[in-house]
Amino acid sequence: MSRILPYPVLSAALAGTWLLLNAPVTPGTGLLALAVGLLVPTVMRALRPDAVRVRALGALMRLVGVVAYDMIRSNLDVARIILGLRRGERKTGYVTVPLDLRDPFALTVLSVMLTATPGTLWVQYDSDTGTLLMHVLDLTEGDDWVRRIKTRYERPLMEIFA
Repeated sequence: MSRILPYPVLSAALAGTWLLLNAPVTPGTGLLALAVGLLVPTVMRALRPDAVRVRALGALMRLVGVVAYDMIRSNLDVARIILGLRRGERKTGYVTVPLDLRDPFALTVLSVMLTATPGTLWVQYDSDTGTLLMHVLDLTEGDDWVRRIKTRYERPLMEIFA
């Protein structure tokens, strides 16, 4: 049974979603919903990643606090910019950050943290050179951003996932 339905909840959710999106239900949409519900989870089984191993739980908790603080601060900064409360010249731009981080899970977490923080966006990562290109809404100094990413995010991630 697990070979035919490796993820039964996912199968049911996909089939149900397919039927809801393709209303009214006809025999054809019912067959397609069944096919999607059976085939997609079977393909997903091949994409199943290895288990994640967190090495330093204390570092993880500190990183969560740092990211929460940075997100709150960034939300306030972006709100000031949008509402026009911050006068002066604002400069947007791109920053290239050389990363020592190579673990795919750690890179994924870093990309989520940077993209979820208002005012920053993970644009591109070159795995050959290990460089990250990110867009910054309020670019103060390029080296400042490099130092901030490496000390506040990369170093703890290397400790957590090393």
